[in-house]
Amino acid sequence: MSAERPSLPPVRLNSEAELARDALAAPLFVRAVRLARWAGPDTRVGAGGELVEAQLPAAAEHLGLPADDDGAAYASEAWRLAVDTGLLDVTDPEEEDAEGTVSAGENLGLLTGGSPQDVLSIWLDGLDAVHADATAPVLDDFTDLVGEDGSIDFDALDWDPEAEAEFLDGVLGNLYLLTLADNGAGEGPVPLPALAASMIVPDDMGEPTDDILEQVSEAMMRLDDQFRLLEPIGIVEYRPVDEALMVEEGEAPVDAVGGDEDDVTRYGMVKLTPLGLYGVRARMLEAGVDAPAVGDLAGKGADALLDGIAHYPESAARAEVKHWLAGYADGAVSAAAELLTAARGTDEGGPLRRLHCQQALALAGPEAEPAVRAVLGDRELGGLARVWLAERGAADVPAPPEDMIFWLAIDTIAAHLDADGELDELQGLIEGLSAQHSGFFDEVWRVDHPATADVLEAMGRLHSDKKAAKDARKAAFKARSRAGR
Repeated sequence: MSAERPSLPPVRLNSEAELARDALAAPLFVRAVRLARWAGPDTRVGAGGELVEAQLPAAAEHLGLPADDDGAAYASEAWRLAVDTGLLDVTDPEEEDAEGTVSAGENLGLLTGGSPQDVLSIWLDGLDAVHADATAPVLDDFTDLVGEDGSIDFDALDWDPEAEAEFLDGVLGNLYLLTLADNGAGEGPVPLPALAASMIVPDDMGEPTDDILEQVSEAMMRLDDQFRLLEPIGIVEYRPVDEALMVEEGEAPVDAVGGDEDDVTRYGMVKLTPLGLYGVRARMLEAGVDAPAVGDLAGKGADALLDGIAHYPESAARAEVKHWLAGYADGAVSAAAELLTAARGTDEGGPLRRLHCQQALALAGPEAEPAVRAVLGDRELGGLARVWLAERGAADVPAPPEDMIFWLAIDTIAAHLDADGELDELQGLIEGLSAQHSGFFDEVWRVDHPATADVLEAMGRLHSDKKAAKDARKAAFKARSRAGR
């Protein structure tokens, strides 16, 4: 079996220490910590754990916020986060209409006395709380939802909490993927219209319809509100929609989607921070999404390493191998021996494992030579061992037997076919290998490799020389006949 491709490219995360520092510097988290340390025996809270209204001005003043409604709102938001993340413990009032009290929570001490993982765990709880706030319904007039008996008509909200959360997570997932696109080249900010369109416009749609454009505009404005809430917790850098562009309250012009406006940045620009990459990945992992990170395979066996990096981009694969080698306690010879052992096999994924084994050995250094020389006589590994030794100018490298040369050619092409590399590079490899030996196609079909016929068929499709392509197809037919299939 070929190694299963991960659903997302591997992400390179900052160290936990760096991420923890970023978490502690997130503006909303900073305010929550300051209020948690400010709260004392005289601080009173309501039945829901909220800071009573009479104490909001003092809380806002402590945070350096203005003594107005905005200051009170920011203070209330920070207080809720402190409670939600366990920085404060709330004691419910014993009697109805009474006030509760608060005390420092266990997590408050972990921010200074705990590990970076402790800090990040607390911050992730905060991210969950802010995410919930961002997907909550927008209430223009709450009194319209309250019946005569005091009950709340939630059906009147036209709000599906699961759908709202799924939509925002989908947007964050798309932003995550765009950030990792082209091996990290997509780290610039993403226009909000493009991000909204990625969730609304069908992939096979040419020119969006007016209905689709209206849906994208509505999604943009909802996302504008949500990213304004998410930015203070530190997961995004966000430039909001220019309010001068609003045609009506709560709407954005459809020009934003069509791209007619010269300055698309006025319609909102968003970028995941390094902390945001960590946070979104954590949410995806919790949801069961395969979201690998460079360094995940350190400390695991060589078989897990070679299978894990099978479809990584080249730079990410190199970084993962370096992590793995750095953590290998038994030295380069033992590491190389384990890699070579893991590279064996006639299964579908074998060729790609051997290709990555060869690339990993290149990073192991000259100390790996004894382990490499030990497999010179191995049918599956002898060819790559000779290549490794020759690249280092090693002496006394025995010439490979002819059947090993052909076997290595088939194995190498099979690996590159499985890796889905650039077509030009694959074509150059095919033509280069077939040109190294006169009468290549007259002999290669006899190679006892499980991929021989498939490789020859691919060579027949990709070889630019018509005669060589025809010879490859004939050889593929012979190989299939020989194998009885």
